[in-house]
Amino acid sequence: MKQIVTFGEIMMRLSPPLNYRLEQASALEVTYGGGDANVAASLACLGLPAAHVTCFPDHQLGRAATQQFRALGVDMRHVVYTPNTRLGLYFLEVGSALRASTIVYDRFESAFAKLDPAAFDWEEILKDAQWFHWTGITAAVSAAAAQACRDAIQVARRLGITVSADVNYRRNLWQYGQRAQDVMPGLTEGCDVVVCSEGDAEDLFGIQADADCDNSFECMAQKLMQRFPQIKQVMATRRQTQSASHERIQGMLVDAGQGYLETQFYDITPVVDRIGGGDAFIAGFVYGKLKLDSAQQALNFATAASALKHTIHGDVNLATVAEVEHIMAGNVTGRLLR
Repeated sequence: MKQIVTFGEIMMRLSPPLNYRLEQASALEVTYGGGDANVAASLACLGLPAAHVTCFPDHQLGRAATQQFRALGVDMRHVVYTPNTRLGLYFLEVGSALRASTIVYDRFESAFAKLDPAAFDWEEILKDAQWFHWTGITAAVSAAAAQACRDAIQVARRLGITVSADVNYRRNLWQYGQRAQDVMPGLTEGCDVVVCSEGDAEDLFGIQADADCDNSFECMAQKLMQRFPQIKQVMATRRQTQSASHERIQGMLVDAGQGYLETQFYDITPVVDRIGGGDAFIAGFVYGKLKLDSAQQALNFATAASALKHTIHGDVNLATVAEVEHIMAGNVTGRLLR
């Protein structure tokens, strides 16, 4: 089976244990994650061949991050290592009940932000691929990262590879002199599948649902597909946050042929770690598109996978196909399995 290839930054994640605040921490737990890489790792856990492409500093931290994803089954042979650079960091304080989780980023001038687009031979990287995935965060990091992403999409299109994106607008990341509204449309027009909320559609593309529309997500998605005809599916999760420890999520999809589809709501309490829930959703949908019989089944699998991720520490959804199917079958009580 051909690979799913993802591209984006991986950072070191540093968190106090349990629900301690950063001010209380005498030690920090170390793991590694990044939106695109989390998708690849989740797919590897689901048994699909996945590769991740990134740029790391050429020292122990870059190799440690590589090894962690390689240990999860991700093909990391296309990593570029650069000397005299740094690994991006983020600090996560996990909230509880009415206290929200918070993130502090320390990723300025990371190895990935300073990458050389010419260092990536996309013809070689994508020669055994069937799917390429990227996120708006990658394009936001630097002009060089955006150019590398653009190069990858162009090659993927030429090779007939499916392209997906989580447009994921992070306003504060766009600091290199180009506006997201000028960069993202050119990248998005090369996509077949897009994860996009109503808010991101308005912020990035100036697209709003009509005031008299009964389903704002469906109306937005239809307009998005009209503007970018290559897109055939637009999806998102609807999240009803009850507290930092209690989430309700539902999957939504507009398919060019079938129209609007949705799933049941999953009620998740207590939430162990919501970081990576969206990445698990995307990975689940990619799995469903490649392995299941319909768009509805793919959406059902994606949403169950995302719900399950909320119960797992770390960025990556360390869940098997059988575990996701167990949730899909309605087994949501958490009863002990022997």
